[in-house]
Amino acid sequence: MPPPGGFFISPAVEDSKLISIFGSGMENYSIVIFILAVMIGLSAIADKIRIPYPILLISAGIAIGFIPSLPVIEISPEVIFLIFLPPLLYDAAFNISFKEFRTHLNTIGTLAVSLVFLTASGIAVVAYYLVPGMTWPLAFVLGSILSATDAVAALSITKGLGLSIKTSTILEGESLVNDASALVAYRFAVAAVTGSAFILWKASLDFLILMGGGFLVGFVLGKVLALVVQRVQKNNTVTISFMMLMPFVTYRLAEELHVSGVIAVVILGLSIARFSNKVLPNHIKQQSQNIWEILLFLLNGLIFILIGLEFPYVARNIHKDHILPYTLYALAITVAALILRFLRVYLQQLNLQRAFKAGHKRITENALLDIKNSLIISWSGMRGIVSLAIAIGLPTHLADGTPFPLRHTIIFISVVVVLFTLVGQGLTLPWLVKWLQKGQKS
Repeated sequence: MPPPGGFFISPAVEDSKLISIFGSGMENYSIVIFILAVMIGLSAIADKIRIPYPILLISAGIAIGFIPSLPVIEISPEVIFLIFLPPLLYDAAFNISFKEFRTHLNTIGTLAVSLVFLTASGIAVVAYYLVPGMTWPLAFVLGSILSATDAVAALSITKGLGLSIKTSTILEGESLVNDASALVAYRFAVAAVTGSAFILWKASLDFLILMGGGFLVGFVLGKVLALVVQRVQKNNTVTISFMMLMPFVTYRLAEELHVSGVIAVVILGLSIARFSNKVLPNHIKQQSQNIWEILLFLLNGLIFILIGLEFPYVARNIHKDHILPYTLYALAITVAALILRFLRVYLQQLNLQRAFKAGHKRITENALLDIKNSLIISWSGMRGIVSLAIAIGLPTHLADGTPFPLRHTIIFISVVVVLFTLVGQGLTLPWLVKWLQKGQKS
């Protein structure tokens, strides 16, 4: 497991390149500034040439990663889960319409829970029969890594294309919950590899405790933050600082209590959103939004460029004769996951229609899905930074000291699937949205 504290340099490179980016020394800061400058510049270029900026940043990251003189940069999962994930989740939860979220709760729950476990199982089947040496426990590890989608990528790519509130809410809502489901699935899959027995009732109980505990932590800290903000809201700087700090505190506290930090941050965001609409003056909300926009722009940009940077590193750990077949395995897994998502979304569309016709009180007409919504939601099933972080965070050794089997293979396939979904679906998603909108007008 990578050491905490930031990005670090792979021990596979020679000693002259073993430096910590967040350590001391001008060279370290130069690398950080270089990456940030490239990210900001390419984001501006992407806007001019009308290419989704995540695609351009990922491509640039891959190119930069192959520069011979550049140290090999590896991503620390701890930093992703503590620095990147909380503000992204908090912002999405804060800005989502609670009314719309509640309307589409059935669909969101279906995609964020049942589809996650269905996808993990489907990918496991494909991996078991395709990848040489893959056992069932290892196949489920790979499946759980790639089971959750990244709506941040989808919404970044479709920004400005005029997605309906319904589609955006479902995609955001799915991403707010599915990371927790994927992390639970991953935890039990890794335990199976290390020899722990899988007991269904115990796994189900642990899942409920993780989710319920995360809900409780987020709810309590939301109340605490509301009380604090009420007392300091005359001081704009202090108020905004508290609101920016709390997602990190909430995530860390929940993880220390061994409950879901993801759910805790989501509940915090939902709670504070409702509170701020009633209490906070508009000028504080506007100022806070401006600061968050800059922070999230930098975080999103770094995420995509770092995903690209990771590919050259993982490729170095794979024998050159295996790169092509492993890439083809990743393509097969990508297609399988996409098919499963299409089928599940279409089935959800039919289920909602049946429930509405049967007079189910919780299924309103606004909750129904049409072909346009279903196609966009299905094609938006991209994998992203969470899948990457989970893969890189695989244990290096088992409890008995033996190396974790097929670790480099699983990481490589995971990274390639992430790239396939982001680049392949990312390039075609804007075209699909525009085509559907054009067909609707005609």
